Amino acid sequence: MKNYRYRSTLFLSPIFLAITLLAIPSIAQNEENPNSPTPVLLSTTGSSRALATDATKPVNVVPTASTSNFPLNGKAAVFVTNVRLMKGEDYTAFRVYAEDGLRHLYRFPVVGLKIADKENQIYAITFELRDELGVWEVPASGDIFVSVAWRGLQSNRLALRIGKSSDSGDPLKGSSQYKDAQIAPENVGDRYSGDRVRFLEQATFGPSPALDLRVRRIGIKSWLNEQFEIPYPSSGTPYPNFPLRPTTLPLTCNGQIDNGEPDPDPFCYPNNYTQYPVQNWFYREAFYGDAQLRHRVAWALGQLWVISGTDIQQSSHMVAYHKILSRNAFGNWRTLMKEMTLSPGMGDYLDMRESTRFYFNENFAREVLQLFNIGLVMLNPDGTVQTDQQNNPIPTYDQRVVGNFTSLLTGWNNCEASLALCPNRSPGSPNFIDPMIITNTNNHDLSAKTLLAYPGSTTTNVPACEGCTGTAVTTYANNSLNQALDNIYNHPNVAPFISKFLIEQLVTGDPTPAYVGRISAVFNANRTNPSQLKEVVKAILLDPEARGNVKTEPRYGKLREPVLLLTNLARQFDARSFDRTEQSDGVLTAETSPMGQVAFMQPSVFNFYPPQYIVPGTSFNGPEYALYTTGTAVSRINFINTLVFNGVPVNAERRVTVGTSLGLADLQSIIAADPGGNDLMDVLNIRLMHGTMSDQMRATILNAVLTVPASDPLLRAKRAVYLVATSSQYQVQR
Repeated sequence: MKNYRYRSTLFLSPIFLAITLLAIPSIAQNEENPNSPTPVLLSTTGSSRALATDATKPVNVVPTASTSNFPLNGKAAVFVTNVRLMKGEDYTAFRVYAEDGLRHLYRFPVVGLKIADKENQIYAITFELRDELGVWEVPASGDIFVSVAWRGLQSNRLALRIGKSSDSGDPLKGSSQYKDAQIAPENVGDRYSGDRVRFLEQATFGPSPALDLRVRRIGIKSWLNEQFEIPYPSSGTPYPNFPLRPTTLPLTCNGQIDNGEPDPDPFCYPNNYTQYPVQNWFYREAFYGDAQLRHRVAWALGQLWVISGTDIQQSSHMVAYHKILSRNAFGNWRTLMKEMTLSPGMGDYLDMRESTRFYFNENFAREVLQLFNIGLVMLNPDGTVQTDQQNNPIPTYDQRVVGNFTSLLTGWNNCEASLALCPNRSPGSPNFIDPMIITNTNNHDLSAKTLLAYPGSTTTNVPACEGCTGTAVTTYANNSLNQALDNIYNHPNVAPFISKFLIEQLVTGDPTPAYVGRISAVFNANRTNPSQLKEVVKAILLDPEARGNVKTEPRYGKLREPVLLLTNLARQFDARSFDRTEQSDGVLTAETSPMGQVAFMQPSVFNFYPPQYIVPGTSFNGPEYALYTTGTAVSRINFINTLVFNGVPVNAERRVTVGTSLGLADLQSIIAADPGGNDLMDVLNIRLMHGTMSDQMRATILNAVLTVPASDPLLRAKRAVYLVATSSQYQVQR
């Protein structure tokens, strides 16, 4: 066995790799052990410099010595071990990070992976020495410090010399600035509790002690199977059930009656003509509902297929739309596409129901392509962008295609025909429940259309309907619609586009191409499966890039969007009414609004934040960070302060009927039993931080908590929760 070395300053002593490989167990990731091994970057003997070589030529073996200097924009290869690759897992599963002396963090493009020593399972990872997006200017010379990330786990960090700088000795010797990020032990707290908490943060609106115990007893896979079958909405929180109303507000439902006296039903207007009951229902289902996974996936889908209460008039309209999302959350994407296309709420929001051959409106035709299904540029199956010979992204369609889809989607309107055809119509009120239909055959365009063209497409050309009248037009329109939806659904972009979006919503904002590719393959393998999205969601949540007790890659995870920040705390600490006598009323939109998010009130069809949002000054895709400003950062802290220390009291003006408060009785009992505070910190570390709280964070918070007299355990509990929940570590779901 060859004499290679590696360096890790915290948990692994610098010994011969031969000994290391014998000591490292073969880790098979499964539900019993969700942890992938942490990759180990090899160094030159007796040094903190990475074992690296020039990669402008193929790298087939591990070199005996490291290349001294590497030019910018060149290629280098470093060598990593302690990884166990799945079938098909390649270089797209790895990332190379670098940090310079100014603490600027870069991500270098990984372009290759080869086995360099089969006996010792050592891989050569080839990367380009340039920042992926050119955000920072990589220094022309000097030492940078590189690490490799795989499945959300970061290796040890080692030095690499750039340019023609002279040997500066061992750059890490005696230095605290560039010590490796701590590699957490495999088991944190209770057996694999870290992974359970992480899983519940991804699959629900937040862990709770009872739900954590349930998953601990039956396991993640069994819990998922339960969730796929459980009734929705939950029995205690049915959908709001207000009837369809006229578009023009009746005088008896506008806050006053004819003689100017107060309205005898002050809730008539908010219940019927605002999103007030839908928003309150949403939070109560998130707090108390059993069907957590369907509720969470429907919330995610609603941030793709967007309609908004900024335009949608009535709560009954929004409920009908949300039922489409929840009904199809574990269904087939093609079915969801059709139901959403014919949704009266969507038809109203994006103007399809007003589009005729005499007056075209391209809003829905454009967004069903750009935002809902395929995006603006061609994608590889792993979600990476396809480029032409000049390295420019290849567009998915042009304005001509948008125009053709627009003409095809003409003539539909609300279903106001017979009760047999439109069972939910209500005379005098627009029907926002039944799917839209062709209401006037003269309004549908009968010309030929050319749709999306891609290899293998049999649906690109829609023929004209020469001389069609009456029912022939309706038949033609419906057949054309189905052909158009098939044309979109079978586009090669749909699988990676949707897969990446759902990963971003549930797990991490910047998944590796390998992760996207695996989920995309599941999407494609289940194209005719009526439970397609069930398989996709399951694959996302069980993927090795999602699972594990801890993730150490610096850019792994997602900022908790305001709604999820609220629900995670509420579920962890038994949210109830302000006086603690009943369930919360869920009236909390005023609390999330200053943070930039109000449920069902997206500012535009582009959602609260775009799925492709590069955090300024980085190459990191972090969608939710689009909501994060200096103002909203302060608002997040203020919100947590309000929720933890005060709660939301009854407020007639805001129609807060019973309010919301957190329950900290269990923490008070822990504090009473251990005045020193260590047990309290252990519990908060497991419940809120899944075991990743650093020693420094723990000591700082504990010192602050102990300044509160032991005779006031409630204030101690509140201060501890407040300090953990406002920390940057908790703000990011990892």
